[in-house]
Amino acid sequence: MSNKVLHIHSTDNVLVALTDLLKDESVEFENEYYVLQNNIGAKHKFAMQDLSAGDEIIMYGVLVGKATQPILKGELIHTHNIKHASNENYKKQKDIHWNAPDVSKWQNKTFKGYLRSDGRVGTANYWLFVPTVFCENRNLDYIKDALLHQLGYAPSHKYRNTVSKLINLYKDDKNVSAVSAQELLREEDIIIHDRLFPNVDGIKFLNHEGGCGGTRQDSEMLSKLLAAYADHPNVAGVTILSLGCQHLQVDLLKQDIKKRNPAFDKPLFVFEQQSAVSEELMIAEAIQQTFTGLIEANKVVRTPQPLSKLCIGVKCGGSDGFSGISANPAVGVTSDLLVALGGQVLLAEFPELFGAEQELVDRCITYEAAEKFTRLMKAYDAQARAVGSGFYMNPSPGNIKDGLITDAIKSAGAAKKGGTAPVADVLDYTEPVIKSGLNLVCTPGNDVEATTGKAASGATLILFTTGLGTPTGNVICPTIKLSTNTTLANRMSDIIDIDCGGVITGEKSLLQMGEEILEYCIKAASGEILPKSVLLGQDDFIPWKRGVSL
Repeated sequence: MSNKVLHIHSTDNVLVALTDLLKDESVEFENEYYVLQNNIGAKHKFAMQDLSAGDEIIMYGVLVGKATQPILKGELIHTHNIKHASNENYKKQKDIHWNAPDVSKWQNKTFKGYLRSDGRVGTANYWLFVPTVFCENRNLDYIKDALLHQLGYAPSHKYRNTVSKLINLYKDDKNVSAVSAQELLREEDIIIHDRLFPNVDGIKFLNHEGGCGGTRQDSEMLSKLLAAYADHPNVAGVTILSLGCQHLQVDLLKQDIKKRNPAFDKPLFVFEQQSAVSEELMIAEAIQQTFTGLIEANKVVRTPQPLSKLCIGVKCGGSDGFSGISANPAVGVTSDLLVALGGQVLLAEFPELFGAEQELVDRCITYEAAEKFTRLMKAYDAQARAVGSGFYMNPSPGNIKDGLITDAIKSAGAAKKGGTAPVADVLDYTEPVIKSGLNLVCTPGNDVEATTGKAASGATLILFTTGLGTPTGNVICPTIKLSTNTTLANRMSDIIDIDCGGVITGEKSLLQMGEEILEYCIKAASGEILPKSVLLGQDDFIPWKRGVSL
């Protein structure tokens, strides 16, 4: 790597700009000079040789596109001169032979987690409120306002204080617009107030827009998703609010919980509005019973647990041209380390694996897993194409602007989060993770739908890489945000936990970065560090209706 460009794989015929390069500038790489035909922005690519229309574009060592017109050596590669193309053989061609990394220095390390009766271990201890239908969202909001502020779980009062300052300025007949936002926020850092229940990490609410009015299939899928969250190892107990007449009946939800975990033994309180004397009385009773449940949940304490009990979901969002070079492969190193330690890693976002299928198929341990992955991928893409879309349309305008100009380029970089480990299993949406190792999970690429699906399959931490910045979190799964570049980490320091920009500058190797990420995960899993998504209350939850969502 020079300080200006990067050649990712020895077979690539493009170079990646690590900094802004100017037209007519001569760039040297491995004793060859490239005269740039255009301005090349950082994160973008240019051709290493003259290309004709139809020629293949190779990046990460795989086919990521084809030229749609002649491209000169040193010319910018972008949407105007290439289109998506990828190897789509889908047949398992070879067995996986994996050289696991040396994990001797972590072999005896532990994290402090919450051991559940079924042997799984949580990284947090949450009480969960679940509505069976959107009609109960308002009642959940009343309960949320009452419990979070009174019990010390409201993440911050700074915006309330901001409004109070504005009110006082207005009452004093001062010019409200003359005060800067910085001044309004001064000395109003995020505050975690004293909690009545110190061993309960939070009270969480799964507000959603489903449960009735759509198809019965949507309600049935939502039931499986809610059951997965109720059964999650980060959840200590559940309060269910039901209207009564909706498609998603409480009995169906209870059945799905038992199907998922026949040994389910968490406290489960159910309140049905149409059977209650009044709405007020139902809410009061729900608060009262939940309070008794919180007393019991507070008796559970963290205990030392082996790292093999960790289940980490890996996700990228707001990706840029550095995602597949810095943060994603660094997370891949972490993934490999955890797999070697006997833990579980969940790689999802099937639209963002489009173009990387062959590598993943070949990495499947069994032919059954390879077949399941192929079947799920083809069915999902066919569903998208049936409505005039397709996986090839996945890159967003922000992705394209920052160098991810085809889905194959985006996918090849996104797949790096899964490291190099064999694929132990393939899971459909909401299927629970059972096997140790790397697991592929069918979800959309959409940030919140994907993180929602990872938690449903059992992720107890999520590593979320971003090059452009995103405030995404998850309601029950602490989400750690990693930046691909230092500029973003400095600009959005309020949401970024780990800066992987040192990989781009050459200050850190991928191995060093991956090891740092694992150490951070151990601290976050132990409650010693609270990721900023948790501090900011980024409790995102969007069910996938299995319609077309990329």
